[in-house]
Amino acid sequence: MKKLKNSELNRIDVAGFKKAEKVPLIVILDNIRSLNNIGSVFRTSDAFLVEKIYLCGITAKPPHKDIHKTALGATESVAWEYVDDTLELVKKLKSQNIKIIAIEQADNSIMLQDFDLDTSKKYAIVMGNEVKGVQQEVVTKSDYCVEIPQFGTKHSLNISVTTGIVLWDLFKKIRFLK
Repeated sequence: MKKLKNSELNRIDVAGFKKAEKVPLIVILDNIRSLNNIGSVFRTSDAFLVEKIYLCGITAKPPHKDIHKTALGATESVAWEYVDDTLELVKKLKSQNIKIIAIEQADNSIMLQDFDLDTSKKYAIVMGNEVKGVQQEVVTKSDYCVEIPQFGTKHSLNISVTTGIVLWDLFKKIRFLK
């Protein structure tokens, strides 16, 4: 085996990304504090052809050097928009028949591996604050609450890690398991 050079990866450029068919997934960042987490979510969203990212509440917006440090240019490829109120955004998306998935530990949550999605629908995942998680009002208004099973001593994963796991799982279910 030989490691591939970036030039050998045959990746699309920003213009190609903007023209590419996106996966019917939206990411909502609900009051994310860490600029590095925000940048990581942009980079992961680029990797899985996410349609759009909504930055809500205290979540910082590009351009910012600490977002760019981890996004590595993905703020230029992935569409994004700032919205002040996460709950109002969720209500608006629901009115457009977009299914809302709060990624949160809650009673009656569905384990990620057991979550079946309808590939004819569009979904938005809500990622919560590093300390407080997804706002309760947003969880209540969501169509689903999905949780990543964990077996160690810690109660949660970093938001950027969680986003990567969830996007990869949903991407597989949409693209490969139709």
